[in-house]
Amino acid sequence: MRYVLYALLFALLAVPLAIAGAVFLALSDQPAVVRPAGEVTAAHVERAKRIVDQNHPRTLTPGERRTITLSQDDADLALNYLAGRYAKGSARLTLKPGGAVIAASSGWLGQSRILNIAAEMRETAALPEFESLRVGRLPVPAWAANWLMSQALQRLARRESARIAADLVKRVGVANGALTITYEWQADAASRLKAVLLPPADQDRLKAYQAHLATLSAQLPAAGKVSLADILTPLFKLAAERGTAGDAAAEHRAALVVTAFYVNGKGLAVIVPAARDWPQPQRRNVVLAGRYDFAQHFSISAALAANAGTSLSDAIGLYKEVADSRGGSGFSFNDIAADRAGTRFGEHAARNLETALKLQQRLREGASLREADIMPAVADLPEFMQDAEFKRRYGGIGTPEYNKMMAAIESRIAALPLYR
Repeated sequence: MRYVLYALLFALLAVPLAIAGAVFLALSDQPAVVRPAGEVTAAHVERAKRIVDQNHPRTLTPGERRTITLSQDDADLALNYLAGRYAKGSARLTLKPGGAVIAASSGWLGQSRILNIAAEMRETAALPEFESLRVGRLPVPAWAANWLMSQALQRLARRESARIAADLVKRVGVANGALTITYEWQADAASRLKAVLLPPADQDRLKAYQAHLATLSAQLPAAGKVSLADILTPLFKLAAERGTAGDAAAEHRAALVVTAFYVNGKGLAVIVPAARDWPQPQRRNVVLAGRYDFAQHFSISAALAANAGTSLSDAIGLYKEVADSRGGSGFSFNDIAADRAGTRFGEHAARNLETALKLQQRLREGASLREADIMPAVADLPEFMQDAEFKRRYGGIGTPEYNKMMAAIESRIAALPLYR
């Protein structure tokens, strides 16, 4: 009997000690991978747009199989962006024949409890499997890692987003130094994706702001120009009425999305099919600093920054200007200023809860958003430069002269009353 008690006591002590030891080995105080979050460039956006255009649903038929090919650089960038966005960390992906090597660090447990992961994956006839896995200093056998992954996938399968991915993606592999994703399009895929991307709570918020904008637009003059500030003020006052400490940022995100689609002449049905039956705002000519393009640049960048991140919105704005310089209206620093001002506003309104609440308090006290609060003076900035002239005057993106102009723009934005 005594030996049984000893064995039981040992088991009671060994299990928690083993767990504590595993946690100690798994966690670190320093990240193994440290990379800047703002690595997205206009060139990356251009390639992403090309991939999207080549795989747009209008070009697909149900049952058709296609393969998306991502370069080493693009796949690595995407993984690092996702790690920064959703895991508060960084990641690095290295492709090799028949597989990939992944290194990642996550700070979601806290700055002093970093989760470092190093893994080697091998391709199979379907989805990749672990060849090796190390969590911190703790090695995990491949069979255990694959079993854990299968359990995680089973749990994820309860979510509609995972079911869509499982239905669409047929194989992930590596070929010629690039990541290949083979998918099979389905007739209901587009509507299923739209429903998943915007949960019911977010759709309800969008509907509230769309309805408010429909009422507001009917009261605005049909002729002439309407200031973007006169659209944002009532929508953000509605956010102040609806918002609480927990969802102020979510309310602002919804207001900015509705504003961006309205200003740019798009219907919300593009992302929410049910929006076809919502109240529809009447078309008005919305401007910022007297210009339609400024209102468009500002509203898109604000919505992107609020819902995605500044590096992505910056790159999309820069991509637009680079494209314009190659045969469009030309590269314009004042358009870039509108992009950057919108990005700053979106971040202020929705990416930082403290500033979001301060903005709501300001509006509850009766203040309004003025153009001078959100957009700096830019009439003196160079614009409409074709590619050759832009390179002659500034040398291209990232040169000292270009960076000097961008620093001047940032300084003007930082001096706006809203951010003092």
